[in-house]
Amino acid sequence: MKISVLGCGRWGSFIAWYLARRGNEVTSWGPEEDASYRVLKETGRNEYVVLDKAIDLTCDLGHALRGAEVVVISISSQGLRGFMERVMRYPVGDKVFVLCMKGIEVETGKRLSEVLKESGVSPEKIAVWVGPGHIQSFVQGVPNCMVIDSESETLKRRLADAFRSDLIRFYYGEDLIGTEIGAAAKNVMGIAAGVLDVVCVPLKGPLMSRGAREVARLIKAMGGNELSAYGLAHLGDYETTLFSPYSHNRMYGEMLARGERFGKLAEGVATSKAMKLLEKRYGVELPITDAVYNVCYGEGDDEQRCRDAIGKLFTRSPKSEMYE
Repeated sequence: MKISVLGCGRWGSFIAWYLARRGNEVTSWGPEEDASYRVLKETGRNEYVVLDKAIDLTCDLGHALRGAEVVVISISSQGLRGFMERVMRYPVGDKVFVLCMKGIEVETGKRLSEVLKESGVSPEKIAVWVGPGHIQSFVQGVPNCMVIDSESETLKRRLADAFRSDLIRFYYGEDLIGTEIGAAAKNVMGIAAGVLDVVCVPLKGPLMSRGAREVARLIKAMGGNELSAYGLAHLGDYETTLFSPYSHNRMYGEMLARGERFGKLAEGVATSKAMKLLEKRYGVELPITDAVYNVCYGEGDDEQRCRDAIGKLFTRSPKSEMYE
């Protein structure tokens, strides 16, 4: 299969590495001005992977798109709409697009597959690839399970069957809304976990339980299957995000609670803002999301703001555990 991976950061470079190992003809694209691309171009490797010499590394977007049957996108979720304006200038109507990103558009509250549809991509040619796993573990040969979802039953099965290996076991997703919202919301919970690592570590168990229930309520209100919150895209990814030293979102929360600054991308920050929009739109109570939003965007002392957010969660009125 001829596959182009657009984006060569840590996840994009891993995807190119992984798909090339599966015997695919892979092109890896990155913008010429991007440091991640320059490092790969100059050395053939980064801190995560060594690229197979057969991978075609390019900064020419037209070249990357021209020969691809499948286009995998792995960039910052908030830049997707603008990036798709560039992509759609090329003849890509016959290509399949796979989103390997976890986020919700801040300005609109749209899921990323919706952004692709609004950009002109046919729904039956859109899939998402999400779930647990950190690159550092994968490249050491530690296996994990992930999910591919799509509105097209045929497409999700074709991709999952083609991409599976003894390193990644793929499942067929059954609820695109739940898969996308769950995957994005997991990063918000990751920030909360980082705060708890500093403020009150024993609360991670309740965070997993109450966080999943919160996201289930939102998924249901949006028309998805609330059980998706307990699948691989959300609850299944908790260990990777809530406990792993490799998680950007957990580390962001931890450093914020210590009054420090995290210099890398933590998608959960923007996602907490997008989920606040969805909370209002669908009339769903999202207390943990509210707390994360407040610690990310509030004013004043970072450490005190984090402690206050935990305190406010505990002073809420009593609820039934599975309340709607």
